[in-house]
Amino acid sequence: MSRLPGRFRELAAAGRKALIPFITAGDPKPEVTVPLLQAMVGAGADVIELGVPFSDPMADGPVIQRASERALRHHVSLRRVLEMVRELRRSDDVTPVVLMGYLNPIEVMGYQSFAQSAAAAGVDGVLTVDLPPEESRELVHSLRAAGLDPIFLLAPTTTLERVSRVCEAGGGFAYYVSLKGVTGAATLDLGAVADRVRQIRTLTELPIGVGFGIKDAASAAAVARFADAVIIGSALVKLVEAGQESPATLTSNVVTMLAEMRRAIDAGAG
Repeated sequence: MSRLPGRFRELAAAGRKALIPFITAGDPKPEVTVPLLQAMVGAGADVIELGVPFSDPMADGPVIQRASERALRHHVSLRRVLEMVRELRRSDDVTPVVLMGYLNPIEVMGYQSFAQSAAAAGVDGVLTVDLPPEESRELVHSLRAAGLDPIFLLAPTTTLERVSRVCEAGGGFAYYVSLKGVTGAATLDLGAVADRVRQIRTLTELPIGVGFGIKDAASAAAVARFADAVIIGSALVKLVEAGQESPATLTSNVVTMLAEMRRAIDAGAG
């Protein structure tokens, strides 16, 4: 059973917004991933978004592309990512984990086999970037049968009619991509994002997370004023890249950034 709905209910009851950090599994080395996830939770993460390395991550900018390349050099496969989640669950059975990746590795494993293996490992949600909701029926069925939430992206160009259909197919939360382009690509137009989130909120009861382009505590605080979750990706992966020769340094830098964002989000939500 997915931990996501319960986590969002807890946060809403407390008047708080979710902080959802993203890192790529296996970056910079496989043995760094689980300790880094644990440290991120300690710094205030409410949900973990764990990237599955892929050779052609089309929605990701150069920062996350390089993260996938580093992980793939260590032969980090989808099955290895599930092993990492299973290892995390030995010390943390409450923090929701969402896998973010691309369809090909899931197809290779098989939808039902993947869904069952992911649920057994302790995964809560799956976001498959390159699978349109209109073509997702088979995977969604397998995920739901295993108690997992299928999560979909909403873009600035998504029509309101399609927003309704996408949210109906999804679960856990709706992920609003705050800008046109790849991850880490541009500066946020906060007014436009806030207006769009308000429109989406009239069409779904799912919590709404906002990601792409949130780079610092100030932008995290601003997004927290109107979204249910703030998703941080490229800004953290840059720190991992900069500190790849020293796991202790990169962990310290990631924790510092997340703690600053946690404080800013709590202040912004209040």
